Amino acid sequence: MSETRAFERPRWMRDLRRFLPLKPQFVLSGNVRDLQFAEVGADTVAAVPLTSALASELRAAGFAQILAYDPVTGFRVLARPGDSPSAGAGLLAQFGLTAGSDGAAAAGLDLFSETLQRVVGGTAISDGPVAVIADFASRLIVRNDVLTNPEHQAFTRALVLSHQVRPRPHGTPPRPFFNTVVWIVDKEGDLPDWLVVDNPRIRHIPVARPDHRIRRQLASTLLRGLDGAREASPAEFGEALSALVEQTEGLLLVDLSAIIQLGRSEGLSLSRVADAVRRYKVGVTEDPWARIDREKIRRGAAFIQARVKGQDHAATHVLDIVKRAVTGVGAPRRGSRPRGVAFLAGPTGVGKTELAKTLTSLLFGDDTAYIRFDMSEFSAEHSDQRLIGAPPGYVGYDVGGELTNAIREKPFCVVLFDEIEKAHPRILDKFLQILDDGVLTSGRGDRVYFSEALIVFTSNLGIYRLEADGTRVPNILPDDPFPVVQARVRAEIERYFKTVLNRPEILNRIGDNVLVFDFIRAGVAAEILESMAGGILRDVEATQGIEVTLTEEARARLAELSLADLSNGGRGIRNKVEAHLVNPLARALFDAEAEAGERWLVTGLEPDETGVTTLRLSKETGGGAVAA
Repeated sequence: MSETRAFERPRWMRDLRRFLPLKPQFVLSGNVRDLQFAEVGADTVAAVPLTSALASELRAAGFAQILAYDPVTGFRVLARPGDSPSAGAGLLAQFGLTAGSDGAAAAGLDLFSETLQRVVGGTAISDGPVAVIADFASRLIVRNDVLTNPEHQAFTRALVLSHQVRPRPHGTPPRPFFNTVVWIVDKEGDLPDWLVVDNPRIRHIPVARPDHRIRRQLASTLLRGLDGAREASPAEFGEALSALVEQTEGLLLVDLSAIIQLGRSEGLSLSRVADAVRRYKVGVTEDPWARIDREKIRRGAAFIQARVKGQDHAATHVLDIVKRAVTGVGAPRRGSRPRGVAFLAGPTGVGKTELAKTLTSLLFGDDTAYIRFDMSEFSAEHSDQRLIGAPPGYVGYDVGGELTNAIREKPFCVVLFDEIEKAHPRILDKFLQILDDGVLTSGRGDRVYFSEALIVFTSNLGIYRLEADGTRVPNILPDDPFPVVQARVRAEIERYFKTVLNRPEILNRIGDNVLVFDFIRAGVAAEILESMAGGILRDVEATQGIEVTLTEEARARLAELSLADLSNGGRGIRNKVEAHLVNPLARALFDAEAEAGERWLVTGLEPDETGVTTLRLSKETGGGAVAA
């Protein structure tokens, strides 16, 4: 994992070198559990753990010995390559520590504090300054706001030492040196505030996550371990290198190393490095989109149109999104954006949610396999915690978020956010992260990727608009032609995101995938009614074994009763069918004591003045129909 190249020190190393003569103690926080680039030899650069990188940097700065401490192992000497093990035991003995067979000296908090006093506050060692690296220092304290007596004494001693020690000259020409202490913590606030806040003798240095330059430097070495790397042309190798660097945006160097190890263990070649990244991020072995039955997608238009009536333009557009996901055309090389995004808008009851269900059925064979969130349940300001999980310290922190948990369990899915306009604006900021980067960080700090998901939003925005006096009036009417409906709805959606929410960037991420649904018009309504009525009669036969048929007169009367008002779309038609067919049919079959194997004929439907429909039913026999 090492190679010879010009080495540019990261910022944290430069800050450390700059302040070593000025500060006796340092606190390193941030990306401290990642690999770090360091010079481990003459013109040799390697990715090593932070403690090793620190040791290399401190030696280069002139420190003669480096002691490392952690709460489990205790003290050990970070020796140079080639040093004898006895040299470390001798240094530990100088500070009153006894090394075991593994070269480490066990020490609890009290002994750690005493040793710190001997190293930092003692006289200068003859062969040069000493540094102490306190790794996992966050674990030295149970609660930094309520310290135990040993904890308080230990960190009070560290505070006093930070103010009492003075630099000593060493080297030729002489330079000022402290016997330095470096605390490695997860967060700066893990140590007592009174130790680090406003303490001019302690320098906090954040360790940043690796940028693309650092990732490229390591990736160029790691990729040579994949099959086909040695035989690849410079152009092929460069393409794989760029793909790996771009697709690991936000990941650590230790993740990068693990990705290549995963690729080697599963026999992936250089050209399939993207598969290794995908497997590491979301855990899928193969690209599930590439395994979808293409013939099924080719027949997808007929499949969707059989269930979603009168919205052929939306069906075509959604299928185009699916085909892009399957073929990978237009997929971004950088980041982990979702495979597709669709924003379905239009009047109520026209098939927006049904299209999402149908699309799920097309992809998975089960229209209940999608992940649905009713956004009316997320109208409160802090309801985003339900999606991503509560932050540390809050009730439910260990449970995780509903959305992040669901995506981690089913990365290849359709995610439906129903009635998105009812969510609190703070929730919409989470969608911006999903659409832009394809990643959410849960309350527990886990990164959850949406790179294999298809995101569907539904909304009733644009159906009504607010007048200057605050009254709510229809923005579109059933008599408006579809081009007018489409233009007005899109204009109202754009106005809402730009002026009401002040979040035009969300709409920009959705782009041209805002699909406006038309009203359910007379011809389409008749198809919906026929489909609903037929489905009900088939269900009766399948579940009860009773065959029921509607006469033409009864069908015409049912259409008259069910299609008089189309303002509520297909959902309104379903309600009318239940009132004028399902309920009276159930009543009539029950009263007639119908049995399996019998055939019945519906000859008429008549509602009374209270709205209750009476169904005329006759039983078909070998000699003709007999009225029930």
